[in-house]
This record gives sequence, structure tokens and C-alpha cells, in this order.
Amino acid sequence: MHPFRVSLLLIVIISSFSPWAQADVADPKPLFLEGYAGQVSYKPGEELSLHVSTSSPKFIVEIARLGAQREVVLTKPDVAGAEFPIPENASSHGCQWPAAYKLAIPDTWKSGYYHVTLKAEDGGGKFVQRGRRTVEASCFFIVRAAQAGKNSKILLQLSTNTYNAYNNWGGFSLYAYNGRANVQGHRVSFERPPASQFPNWEQPFVAWAESNGYVFDFAANSDLEFHPEDLKAYKLVLSVGHDEYWSSLMRDHLEAFIKAGGNVAFFSGNTCCWQVRSEDAGQALTCWKQWYNVDPLYRSGDHKLLSTLWSHHLVERPENQLTGVGFLFGGYHRSHGQFMDGKASYTVHYPDHWLYAGTGLKRGDEFGGKDTIVGYECDGCEFELRDGLPIPTYRDGTPEGFVILGSCPAKWAPGDSVFYERFPKDRIGAAILGTYARGGTVVTAGSTDWAHGLRGKDPAVEQITRNVLDRLGR
Repeated sequence: MHPFRVSLLLIVIISSFSPWAQADVADPKPLFLEGYAGQVSYKPGEELSLHVSTSSPKFIVEIARLGAQREVVLTKPDVAGAEFPIPENASSHGCQWPAAYKLAIPDTWKSGYYHVTLKAEDGGGKFVQRGRRTVEASCFFIVRAAQAGKNSKILLQLSTNTYNAYNNWGGFSLYAYNGRANVQGHRVSFERPPASQFPNWEQPFVAWAESNGYVFDFAANSDLEFHPEDLKAYKLVLSVGHDEYWSSLMRDHLEAFIKAGGNVAFFSGNTCCWQVRSEDAGQALTCWKQWYNVDPLYRSGDHKLLSTLWSHHLVERPENQLTGVGFLFGGYHRSHGQFMDGKASYTVHYPDHWLYAGTGLKRGDEFGGKDTIVGYECDGCEFELRDGLPIPTYRDGTPEGFVILGSCPAKWAPGDSVFYERFPKDRIGAAILGTYARGGTVVTAGSTDWAHGLRGKDPAVEQITRNVLDRLGR
């Protein structure tokens, strides 16, 4: 070999093993940014804390209220960033990151859902992979009313327990399908980067309502449990979208509110399906779901607080007793392979009822199909047909006097009956729109997707929603 080639080869070999040379061309660190709010909800004057882990030395915080419009209320640049470890049990017990930013909630911030955008950027590596890099993350918190009921007699409690149940950040949620190695968790912490469902259901409802002059106060699911004293200031409490996970105290307090004359409208589906237990002063939820026999309470003999289905025979408190309907007699429509070509609309019964006032609908008419207002998960009740009309049997816990105003077929997915002992596997049920009175008035839409009709400006869905808000919220 030529001496020059030998020398060149030696230089290449030596350079490739030189620590000095490797440091010069080392890849830059990944740019990442994640965070969460210290609490799910705050009142004005309370201290908001944002807990952030990032590889960037600084980042930007932007906070916006999401309503009829997106209203930016704060932009804070150059917040000092630092990287923190992720505990093995972050999914169940939180990240325990220190607060990177704190702020006393101003009195000028209206009650609502607040979206936090976290942003950072850099110029890439020092010697290689140079170029502007950006990263963006988000979290949320809720601002409750400074004085309950002062600005509105309608309280919208957001389905924050459900958001947390589906959140698999850190590896695990209350579901196996999105868990690491398909393992299902039984405890989920709020103290980790969240996964909100607000944009799919509650946001279109809020955007429509505020655009039409309605003013709501906002709360988290857990505020029904930990701040029940606020309920007496309201005439109407709303549940919208996918309100699946309820604690016993949430339910106790809302049922007492109804008994005392308060009104509730469930523009939601799969509502109050699973019983949960709050832990760490509301910073975590426990639910053993279908594995109820592993719940420590199962061995105690007292099963009323068993963290499984509210309609399970060991709990003996079907959600029908609160909402009028339940998932046992509902199921899926245009979801999970069930009725995938279904009309996704309600068929009208009793068109002279006040709920249908101003709609012009007649018996047998259908509405909402264009926007699939009957979709995803649906709740129903046991009924029988009399003169072509569905009449509740009241054997399933549905309150006496409940009236079925609309219906649409729904069905369980194969295997769902495993969760429900003593129940048939392939029964066809229905999504049910209905109402009953017991002290106050309760209305249920029986579907997670009612708000999609408001987003699509369906005239009947808009008018029915107005009728409920105007009659029960003033």
C-alpha cells in the first residue's frame, strides 16, 4: 500500500475513536417540553402552579380561555426550564415535578376552561444538525366562579375524571388497549401531563352557548365532591359529552341537589357508568373496573363503594336512578362495529312535550342524523312498546314518571357483557332522550355526541337545547 494511503487510513481510524472528535460532531440533545397544572380547578385569587420538565433552558407560557372565541389572557416568555426524572409510578402517583411558574388567578379571569400552551425553541446542534427547532405542549385548568351563581345560574361541570381515566401518559390508564404491554392500571393521577377530551364534546357546546348569549359557570367533576356548597347557588347543572367516571360523593351531592329542587341536564352518554374513589384529596382516582374482585373493598364485605360499574349487582345503584338511563340498556351506535350504517338520529315520540316546543317536529320524525347526534356511546332504559310508543318498565332503576321522548337503536360490542354479570350478551338496546321530575327536573340526551348537533347548527338540536336551558336554568 502507498505510504500516503497508510497515513490517511491511520488518521481516519484514530479520529473515529478520538473522544475529542466525537464530542465535536455529537448529535444535539432532543428538544422536549411537557407540563401540567398543579390542580384541576381554581378560584380567582388562588395560586396557579405549572409543573414543567424540558430540555430547553427557557420556555414560553401562553394561557387562553376557550369559549365562543379563543381569548389569550396571559403570555409569559423566558420562564426558566429544567429537566426532571419521570417516576416509575408517574401514571398512578404523579410526576412530583416542582413548580416552574406560579400565578395568583386574577379576578378578571372569567369562569371557564383555560388552555395552557407551552413553547420552546433552539438552534439545533453546535456543529451538526443546525437549524431552528421548535416544540409545543399543552395542559389545562378550570377557573370556577369567584362567587357561585352570581353571574350565572347554570353550572357546567366538565368531565375531567373521564379525561384522566383515558390518559396513558407515563404508560398506563384505566384501560388496557392504550397501556404499556396492554396492561390496565387501576389508579390514575392528575399530577402528570393531561389528555383532554374537551375539544370533542364540551367545547362545541360552550362555543354554541356563548355565541347565543348564554353564560355558564364552570367546574370540574371533582368539584361536585369537594365543593358541594356551591351547588345551592345554581338552578341547573349540566353534563356534556363523555361523563363516564363518578365518585359516590359526586353522585350523593347531585342527587341531594335534585331532591331539593335543582335541575340537571345530561347532554352526555355513558354517563356515571363507573364508580371511582378519589384519593390524595382529589389528585388521583382509583377504579378497578371489571376486576372488582381485586379491589380491597371486595374482601371487606361492604360493596357499596366498590370501584366497578354502578349498575353491578354488588353495588346495587344503577345510574338510571340518577340520569333515568344507563349503558346496560344502551350501547354503541356508529362505533365499535355496532350500527355502523345507522341513521344516528332520534325518532320523535310525544312531540307536544315542552322539550320539542318550537321545533315543528311530529311523531315519527327524525332529527340530528346529519351531525350523528346519536353516536359513540349511548344510554337507554328497559322499555316495552304500547301502541307503537316505548314505555319504561321501571324495573332497571329508571325513576317512575320517566318519559321516553326520542329513541335510536344501540348495541353492545362483543365481549362487553363480560363486565356485567347476569346479563345477556347480544341484546339490542337504544339511546334514549327523556326526562323525569323528582323535586327538580332531570333531562337526559342519552348520547355522548349531542353537542355535535350544535356544532353543525341542526335546528331541532339547537331549539331543544334552548328549551332546556331557558326552562330549567332561569
